[in-house]
Amino acid sequence: MIDQITVFLENEKGRVASVARTLADAGINMTALSLADSVEYGLARIVCAEPDRALKALGDAGYRASVVKVAAVAVPDRPGGLAELFEALDELDVNIEYCYCFSHRDGAAVFALKVADAAAAAKAVWTLEGAGFKALQQADL
Repeated sequence: MIDQITVFLENEKGRVASVARTLADAGINMTALSLADSVEYGLARIVCAEPDRALKALGDAGYRASVVKVAAVAVPDRPGGLAELFEALDELDVNIEYCYCFSHRDGAAVFALKVADAAAAAKAVWTLEGAGFKALQQADL
């Protein structure tokens, strides 16, 4: 499991740029950024090597942010690799709330997966290793 920072943003021009600048000024490099929006607000989901420092920098800048545990799984970068991951999770009765791909290295795509039950996710991630998937930890970033 890795730490993902979720930042709540008003739907206003320049808010994403401001978040990026806040982290840059703190010397924090984002490994991943996923954006989602609704009519009222936006969500920035950020993965970085130093989530505690990032959370402090964002809080000091007045952003409402929190840390969420997500599974990070390296998936073989080939046709069917992602389908196999989703099928394996389905067999383990793991419900995915959202996911996004954020990296590609060593012939694998790295997916962040947020699931409804964090304990079940942690168990499932280790079970998946036996099926040829690699679970990543914060230090792997």
